[in-house]
Amino acid sequence: MKGKRRRHDPEFKARVALEAIKGIKTIQEIAKDFDIHPVQVSEWKKTMANNAASVFGSGADRTEAEQFERERERLHAKIGQQAIELDWLTKKSKQLGL
Repeated sequence: MKGKRRRHDPEFKARVALEAIKGIKTIQEIAKDFDIHPVQVSEWKKTMANNAASVFGSGADRTEAEQFERERERLHAKIGQQAIELDWLTKKSKQLGL
């Protein structure tokens, strides 16, 4: 029987990835120390290396993008709600013969 899937917080992933990037220990040693699979260590290392530039980018850009995305989702939900209400009103008006 398979065990429950573990979820690791971003701080843990960063710590493991930094350890792998340092290159002091092998991937297998790091995996054993942190009790995770060696492939996972390699994946986190690759992700850290690919996204390292974003660490030094401005946080304002990221928060603006997040705010924009939240606003977009809110507006899409409102459009959906209005479409449902319009359909309902159209159906009711046909039933009443208007």
